Amino acid sequence: MKLVCATFLVLVCLVLSSSVLETTMAGSPSCDSKCGVRCSKAGYKERCLKYCGICCEKCHCVPSGTYGNKDECPCYRDLKNSKGDPKCP
Repeated sequence: MKLVCATFLVLVCLVLSSSVLETTMAGSPSCDSKCGVRCSKAGYKERCLKYCGICCEKCHCVPSGTYGNKDECPCYRDLKNSKGDPKCP
């Protein structure tokens, strides 16, 4: 009986953890559309979308246009990479 309960508990934990991971790994639709506009003219579009998505999830905003306008979103503007360069496109 203990083995059945333990197995059931492990299965429930696996199902719950997979659904949580799936939710957190998926970008929000708002960020996806805003970053699509922001990165529409980027030379390295996939990389732009990746970092824009990271910044959008953290800051909850993306500056308008395809370049500049970072003063509209100070959090987005102020995020830096490990080298001290701007992280967000």
